[in-house]
Amino acid sequence: MVLSITDLDIANKKVFIRCDFNTPMDEFCNITDDRRIISSIPTIKYCLDRNCKIILASHLGRPKNGFEKKYSLEPVAKRLSRLLNKDIKFFSDEKEAKECANNLKNGEILLLENLRFNEQETQDGEEFAKNLASMAEFYINDAFGVSHRAHASVHKITTFFDKNHKGAGFLLQKEIEFASSLIKNPTRPFVSVVGGSKVSSKLSALKNLLTKVDKLIIGGGMAFTFLKAVGYDTKKSLVEDDLIDSAKEILKDAKKLGVKIYLPVDCVVANEISGDAKAKEVPVQEIPENFMGLDIGLATITLFKEALSDAGTIWWNGPMGVYEIEKFAKGSIKLSHAIAELNATSVVGGGDTADLVKRANDDNDFTFVSTGGGASLELIEGKILPGIEVLQKG
Repeated sequence: MVLSITDLDIANKKVFIRCDFNTPMDEFCNITDDRRIISSIPTIKYCLDRNCKIILASHLGRPKNGFEKKYSLEPVAKRLSRLLNKDIKFFSDEKEAKECANNLKNGEILLLENLRFNEQETQDGEEFAKNLASMAEFYINDAFGVSHRAHASVHKITTFFDKNHKGAGFLLQKEIEFASSLIKNPTRPFVSVVGGSKVSSKLSALKNLLTKVDKLIIGGGMAFTFLKAVGYDTKKSLVEDDLIDSAKEILKDAKKLGVKIYLPVDCVVANEISGDAKAKEVPVQEIPENFMGLDIGLATITLFKEALSDAGTIWWNGPMGVYEIEKFAKGSIKLSHAIAELNATSVVGGGDTADLVKRANDDNDFTFVSTGGGASLELIEGKILPGIEVLQKG
């Protein structure tokens, strides 16, 4: 268990909130999806209601050499200002930001510039963490999406606050609670839908899920490693040959545990990953030479929908195809519609899947859409996340 923001005596105090404002933007730095910003508002408003001085911090993207304009949080400051109908103080210069932090008045909000402009952030640097901590009396982590990283603003920074001065924001608590209930007490049948490009990124999760789920649906690029493991010629489709034995082991273990695994029976193929490529639908055993599978086909969608029809709980992480390209997005979108219509507890494991269900206009019909892809996956694996471990009581 972690201390909640509601357990802390923050009234009239200076509070540092680590948010996750890692929002997608277009080439003109316009925010294209503000879901993560909106998710932070309950914690911010709770602090405003208690007349706090508020310092917000986040990363954005993966800048490599200090300041890069395309990774500046200035557009986030503007969007947040509109959402809260309140002025947000913002400075790209570190010294100006620190001076502003020192002179904040009750009810005022400062957003720091992208934390990753300082290389010490991703190195869990003590000096940088100490500098951030010196700005406030209380620390709140509300950035679930980065809590699986031992970075300065979610990990080392907590060493500079005593146990009654650090805790979790409302979003982080909600994420922990949903993941915990999924693992410990899901309504059954519990069906997991796993997709995305590679088995390697989800191998631990797949092994862990076998002991918890009743059915496992595997789609996306990773499905072709499993299809090759059972003997199909997948032609140019993405396959991790070094993990074929692992795929065979997962299939074998599933059979022993009585877990039904569903793989694609047909797919949409093309000779290249391009919007201009000529695509066609074929059974998985009839992929043409020099072609690759890039989406699930209609028969697979029907199969997957049938497997999901009696589900009590559904956890979905990973799209069924290259959904960024319209002609390879139909399978993922149809599956999203199907899950959204079911009377089941449906949870999206963040990342690309969260983006996908939003594109499908289904995000409001899922029980919960996580803000963290990698973090959600690691919680499902049963791991203790660094950013959460340091907030635990006792």
